[in-house]
Parts: sequence; C-alpha cells; structure tokens
Amino acid sequence: MPMEMNKILKHMAWANQRLILELEKLPDEALAAYIANSEWTVAEILRHICSSASWYAYRLLDPASVTEEMRVTTKAKLEEIEKAPSSMSDLKRFSNYAASADADLLAASQLPEGDVVREYEGKRIVRARSTVISQAIHHATEHRAQLVAALESRGFTGVDLDAMDMWAFCDEVGEDA
Repeated sequence: MPMEMNKILKHMAWANQRLILELEKLPDEALAAYIANSEWTVAEILRHICSSASWYAYRLLDPASVTEEMRVTTKAKLEEIEKAPSSMSDLKRFSNYAASADADLLAASQLPEGDVVREYEGKRIVRARSTVISQAIHHATEHRAQLVAALESRGFTGVDLDAMDMWAFCDEVGEDA
C-alpha cells in the first residue's frame, strides 16, 4: 500500500488511543451517554469501534493461512470484545483491543493490493484490500465523532476531536510518521 495509507492508519491508531485516554478522565456515567438511540451509548460505540477493527483485520488475512488455532483465538478475542465497558477502569482493556487491531490493520496494509473474498449470507463478496482498509479507517473516524457527540449531548465536555485530527497527529509525531 502507498506510504499515505501508512500515515492514515497510524493516525487512526493514535486517535483511537487519544480518545480512550480522554474518556478515562470522565466519570463512569459518561459511558451511558447517547444521542437519540439509547442502544448506542458511549460504551457501545467504543466496543463497536474495537470489535469492528478486529473484524476488519481478520477479514484481511489470507484464508489459506488461517489455522484452526487462529480461528479459535480470534473467536475468543471477538467474544471478549463484545462485552462493552461498564466503568472507566475497563478502558485499559479496550485500549489494548484497539492497539492490537490497529497494529493488525497496519500490518495487513503492507501486503500487496488484491481481492479479499468473503462468504456472507450465502453470497460471495469480493472487495479490494484497500477498500477494506479504507472502510476500517472511515468507520473508526465516523464512530469517534458519534461518541463525542453522544458525550456532548449529555453534558460531558472536554473530549476535543480537533485535538485528534491529522494536524495534531503530525505535530506530535512528525510528518514522516
């Protein structure tokens, strides 16, 4: 993948970690914040970001190289991520989930472009590797914004998305990230 993809993936990983660090400063009640749909709380959105990133990374693996042990390990990991945080003390666990999935996505981006094939509901779906990676990046960005909007709608302020943008990332880690 092009160098630009590396920078964007590194930014995503950095922004995900920044978000979690900022969340840890809030009271536990902030995890229950939502905008309009009470099923999409801050806790659920964070769980969804981490779970989806893990799933996208798994999809990028070459099916021929996936061993039974990898399937079992991945299934256990995904089941663990399905438990949304119930307190801010749970966020370290989600920081680890995000870091692991984001590292897996970065590693997958180093492979050559090619088709990613998946069977879903009896249909064969073929996507370019870059499409899956791009979706992972946009998905995380979309849900970070949703999460912060949920916080703000319930009066929890202080998590600044501008402090997690590409400018802030490059200011901190440099242009050659």
